[in-house]
This record gives sequence, C-alpha cells and structure tokens, in this order.
Amino acid sequence: MLKINIVCVGNLKDKFFIEASEEYTKRLSRFCNVSINELKEFTNLSSVEQIKKSEGEEIIKNIKGYFILCDVKGEECSSEGLAEKIERISQTNDQITFVIGGSYGVSNEVKNKANELLSVSKMTFPHRLFRVMLLEQIYRAETIINGIKYHK
Repeated sequence: MLKINIVCVGNLKDKFFIEASEEYTKRLSRFCNVSINELKEFTNLSSVEQIKKSEGEEIIKNIKGYFILCDVKGEECSSEGLAEKIERISQTNDQITFVIGGSYGVSNEVKNKANELLSVSKMTFPHRLFRVMLLEQIYRAETIINGIKYHK
C-alpha cells in the first residue's frame, strides 16, 4: 500500500482545521497510509534566511521516497493531473512525501532536493488551510485512480 507523508512546518490550532484534516486522513486510509509530520516553526531567529535554513534542515530529515514540494512557483495541475502523477509515481515508489514549507517559504537546499514542485494555484493560502486542501486533493486523486464517484 502506498505511503503518503505530509511534512509541514507548523501545527494546526483551529478545531475546524484539525477536524477537516482528520476527516480526509480517515477517508484516505482505505487507499494509502497517511502520516502527517508537523515540524517546529522557527520564529526567534534573526533573519528570514536563518529561519528557512533551520526549517529546511528539519524538512530534509523527514523526506522519504519521492519528494514533491508544494510551491507557488511549481507546476500547476488539475485534479486529474494529480491523480495521474500519483499513479505514475506509485509504480516505482512506495512512498511520496509532500512538503508544505513555513510562512517564509523554504531554503534553496530543500527546493534542490525536490523531485517536483507542485502548485495548486497562483494564489497564496494560509498554511493550515492549504494542508486541508492538499489532503482533499490527494483524496480526490485516489478516488479518480480507483474509479470511485466523488470527483465531478
């Protein structure tokens, strides 16, 4: 069974984001094993570059398998495109790690280690909301792959 790792800087605090995240994680459990690894936000360092470097070191420690970095400058794809991507990757990899960086983005070292950069929109979203959106899109992709009526 495919393992999907979501590595994200920061944690969920609002009950509605927590509940939504838990719901999509539960729904996904019939298709794949999902783990969410929340990393510490570094807010007390003297520069943005130091923050990105420190967060990046933690991100890199948690990458397993095929690495997709969620980045506004990444390739945009449709829900069907994400389904095709996940299906293609799962043919040669048993794990996919999606990374959601911190509020300042990620270091170049993290970007350089990514197998792909993925964007869901040119718009900017709060990281906590984006986590739920990513989980929903992965769930949607799995229903497309498995021929289950959900995607319209």
